[in-house]
Formats: sequence, structure tokens, C-alpha cells
Amino acid sequence: MNDASINIAGREIGRGRNPFVIAEIGVNHDGNMARALRLVHAAHEAGADAAKFQMFDAEMLMSLDSVLAVYQRENGARDPRELLRGLQLSATDLGVLATECLRIGLIPMVTVFSLPLVEHARKQAWQVFKMASPDLVNRPLLRAVAQLGRPLIVSTGAATRAEVAQAASWLRDIDDVAFLQCVSSYPTPDLCASIGAMHDIAAITGRATGYSDHTSSLDTGALAVAAGACILEKHLTYDRNATGPDHGASLDPVQFSAYVQLARRSWRMIGDATKSLHDVEHDVRRVSRQSLVAAHDLAAGHVIEPCDLSMKRPGTGLSASAFDEIVGRTLVRGVAENRVLVAEDLA
Repeated sequence: MNDASINIAGREIGRGRNPFVIAEIGVNHDGNMARALRLVHAAHEAGADAAKFQMFDAEMLMSLDSVLAVYQRENGARDPRELLRGLQLSATDLGVLATECLRIGLIPMVTVFSLPLVEHARKQAWQVFKMASPDLVNRPLLRAVAQLGRPLIVSTGAATRAEVAQAASWLRDIDDVAFLQCVSSYPTPDLCASIGAMHDIAAITGRATGYSDHTSSLDTGALAVAAGACILEKHLTYDRNATGPDHGASLDPVQFSAYVQLARRSWRMIGDATKSLHDVEHDVRRVSRQSLVAAHDLAAGHVIEPCDLSMKRPGTGLSASAFDEIVGRTLVRGVAENRVLVAEDLA
């Protein structure tokens, strides 16, 4: 992974830093404002850094030729425009949610799906914008959102390497941009999670890179962090069994809290990338390393030969690594059999 970073609300996010965890509320409020507010608070209580919503208008987004994805049909939807109309919150309501996020200490994020809505979002308190995977190739929308001058996170689900590179080139003059590896399958099977593709995306884009998680597992975020993700996005719902397109690929508040804790534990356990001796290791190092030990009684003035030495614990004497350097040295005092040699024993 590269050393690129993105600055969000004064926080530098990048490799080696505490992962930035996004609770993707999306449409899991089912078009209910009170439920959306409860999910904002659930995200905060679960330890998320940000809560993300989707700003769309069904008529703006869906043509008469629109069709449902298989997972949407499997979750009971019959008509794509009818589905989205039932999940829609007004731009005004979404602005209230952004303000509530700020009030309780969450970073508000939004995905805008249509050009006419960008201006609405610009006037609101959204601190970060997100491009949905399908709009990675939507140059007019990508350009409009990028020009808002706020941090931008781009998902790459169902995209090719060439499309990721193309989007990165369109955004090359924008400062705070990150990309997320994503698999657009709800839920994503383990064998298709493709966490490792983050490294390819990081190499292609030269940007901070994370993982948008559509698996059903609690530990996927932790695995992604261990693989180098500095941003995680995960759907949050009030009930995984609720009717709707995304509930089944989401976590409930208790599960989401565990997900966040696992991800942060993973980050803590990775630690510094430099190999170093830790304070907690000193005791074991002292008692378990082997020192040079007198194989038999050695008198003062004796010139040490290989047969005079053995290697035994503890590691409080001259290190076994010094064997070749000690042979040929003269003792200034006697050393009893089975006792460690120390520097003061030698001339």
C-alpha cells in the first residue's frame, strides 16, 4: 500500500493510522425520518466515525427502462422506481440528519446520485462526499461533486482496472480523494471479497485506499485493516431481517459495534511497521536467551579455548553470539563450572 492520505475534518487518514469507519445507513431507514435519526445515534454509540446517507430522487435517477438487480428482486421489490420512492428522504430531511450528525460528534457523509441535487447538498453540512460505485464512470457527476471542495471517497464496485484508472485521472487535481475496493454483491461471498485488490487500487490511483464491505461477517473489516485499509464502510441497519434491499447485507447495532471493535483491535495489533524490541519482551529475553558458560572450572590467566565454553540460559552473561570473539581471550579472574561469563571476567 502507498503512503497517501486524505484529510477529513482535520483528521489525517492513511496507512498506519486508526481506521476511519463509516456507518453506511444508506436507505436502511426505509424512508422513515425518525428511524434515520435513531440509526444516526446507533452509529455513534457503535463507535463509527461517520454516518453516510444517500441523496436521490427516484424520478431523476430512474428512466422508464430501469430494471431491478437480482438481489433487489430477491428482497421482494417488484418495480425499481416504486422501490426507490419508498426509500427516499427529502433533501431537507437529509440536511437535518447531517446537522444531527455534527451535533453528536459524527462526521456526516452523503452520496449524491443526480446532478440537480449537488447544489442542494452543497448548501448543507455534509463534510465528506462519496461516489457510489456505479457513478465511478459518470464524469459529469464526478466532476460536479469533486468541485465542491470537500473530501471525496470513491467506491469501485463492478469496475475494471481501466475504469478505476480513468476516474483517478479525472480527479488528479483534487487534493483529498480516497478510493475503496468494493464488490457489488449483496451480500458478498467470502470467496469473492477480494480484499487484496486494495493494493492494486492503491497502485493504480496513488491515493489512500480502503474497503467497502458487503460481506456478512463481523471480522471482514479487521481483515481489511490488517491488509492495509485505512477506511472501512459497512452498512448499518436496525434489523437484518427487515424488508428492503440492503438490510440483509448489513449489521445491526450490536454487530456493528463488535465490527468496529475488531477493526480497531486489528489496527492496534499491527502496530509499528518497524521491527523493534518491546518493553514487554525484556524479561523473557533475559531469562531465555543463552549466554556463554564455563564448561569446567576456569582459572585466572587462562586463555579461553572452544572446549572451555558451553551455551546455556539465562541471557545475563556474554551472549552466545560472541562465541568466536571470546575464544582466545584471557581471563582476569577465575570462573566456576556452569557459571555464565561476563565482560568483567576478561582482560
